[in-house]
Formats: sequence, C-alpha cells, structure tokens
Amino acid sequence: MAKTVDDLIPGETGIVKQHRVKGTLGKHLREMGLVNGTPIKLERKAPLGYPVEIRIQGFSLALRKEEAQAIELE
Repeated sequence: MAKTVDDLIPGETGIVKQHRVKGTLGKHLREMGLVNGTPIKLERKAPLGYPVEIRIQGFSLALRKEEAQAIELE
C-alpha cells in the first residue's frame, strides 16, 4: 500500500507521487502546487488527528482526513 500524507508524523517530509482528490478541490490543490514531484512537510496534526497542516511551496495548507489519505507520496 502506498504511503500517504496521513502516514506522516509531524516534522516528516515526502514527495508527492499523485493525488486522487476529485472535482473543484482537486483543481484548487493542483493550482496551489500540489503536483507530482513537489516536496511537502507535515507541520502538525490537530489533537484528534485532523485536520493536518502541511507546508508546500512556501505556504501552509490544512487538509481533512479524506484529503490527506488521497495524497500518495514517493
């Protein structure tokens, strides 16, 4: 099974392999730079695990559980 953003622990990094987020949200994520080959870092997780905050292309982005699980890493 592929590693996803959901599998990272705070401070850990990864390289985006692909994401399976569909529709308008998927388009917005691509426009913000969440594309294949992009490095990301998991900054922190909320106390109950979600949302998670990632650092990508110089900015922070909060993701819900479903989105974090849909972003596969190399």
